[in-house]
Amino acid sequence: MILNENLYTLIPLIPLAGAAINGLFWRKMAGNVSGYLACATVLASFVLSVMAFFQLIGLPAGTERVIHWTVYDWIAVGTFKAPLGFMLDPLSMTWLLIVTGVGFLIHVYSVGYMAHEEEYSRSRYFAYLNLFIFAMLMLVMGDNLLLMFLGWEGVGLCSYLLISFFFDKNFCAEAGQKAFIVNRIGDVGFVLATVWTFATFGDIVFPGLFEALKEPALHPGSQT
Repeated sequence: MILNENLYTLIPLIPLAGAAINGLFWRKMAGNVSGYLACATVLASFVLSVMAFFQLIGLPAGTERVIHWTVYDWIAVGTFKAPLGFMLDPLSMTWLLIVTGVGFLIHVYSVGYMAHEEEYSRSRYFAYLNLFIFAMLMLVMGDNLLLMFLGWEGVGLCSYLLISFFFDKNFCAEAGQKAFIVNRIGDVGFVLATVWTFATFGDIVFPGLFEALKEPALHPGSQT
């Protein structure tokens, strides 16, 4: 069954909606409602991911196994273009299933793990956890380096929020700060690589970038 690719845009948006609901309405989340809501959003993303997987492997033999779609043109300045677009190929599809599948199991485990905490604390925790899933999905699904970088930044932020969740304990707060600082060091390399890639190939969108890498006259060092 061929589905509209735009349906798969919901894969990252559903956990984002769960994070927003838990974050904004934490006062109204009684019992384990916040945990059940968070689990349901990730499960929905996993189901859509499985559907995308079967559509990907069902593409005609001999064609490139890629599902690529653009939601809208985000940034277009001169020759620099960074759309809000998504791309699923065998590599990203593998990680998509891992993030949503394993992520769902982590959410289920967390319902029991956080059961002894106050209700408002649980809502905050599951808002962070849903936001973490959203960031990882943007990192995996983004069709260009800038969108991938934003996903990376989101992962770093959520790592900090979750590691230092019990911020009243000094060792938790210190561990969160350490993770945040180490991620910022990685940011420098990511930004420099993105700028160098655009300067070298004139593109940061993966399909165009992959085509540029096939250029026979390309220096081996640039390919590496």
